[in-house]
Amino acid sequence: MALEPQGEPDRIRVSDREREQVVELLGAAAAEGRLTLDEYADRATAAHAAVTRGELARLTEDLPSHPPSDVVARPATPLAPTGPAAERLLAIFGEDSRKGHWLVPERLEARSIFGGIEIELQDAQLQHPVTTIEVTAVFGGVTIYVPEGVEVRILGTAILGTKESKLRGAPPAPGSPRVEVHCRVIFGSLTVRRPKRRWW
Repeated sequence: MALEPQGEPDRIRVSDREREQVVELLGAAAAEGRLTLDEYADRATAAHAAVTRGELARLTEDLPSHPPSDVVARPATPLAPTGPAAERLLAIFGEDSRKGHWLVPERLEARSIFGGIEIELQDAQLQHPVTTIEVTAVFGGVTIYVPEGVEVRILGTAILGTKESKLRGAPPAPGSPRVEVHCRVIFGSLTVRRPKRRWW
């Protein structure tokens, strides 16, 4: 039986990071006025469903600043240092959340595209000295609730969007667990704040 040719660029299967890179490029094009919101939404959805690099390239081939060869040839830039597999939350035109009593992994990914994600850490168990949360928010919002005694660092960029910490109070003691938030925000928001008040 003859084997099909291997290694053709447009047939190579893509990774999640490559999909996310294309979504970021599409978001930048929408911010520049090259795509309407409806066009962006359709293409971003198609990017997350893409299987091969050829499918991804076709989503950007009419954007002059990002020809298909750029998408195919350029490796994706990681949000944060690579490490153990991350647990993922995904909201595309919807909502996702992680609440209650749960074990927080060393790495957590939150991707919001025209959606909303809430991550509550007040009842969770931080298992590692440093927890990394990788946030992508494109026309969406991600809110992280952090209890007192946890150090938070926010790294990354916001393009026509916001990334802010609303944490108040005394700084955590030395040696306290740390949460590092690496973000890419395009027409969206990232907010880190104290937990919601409970009235019961």
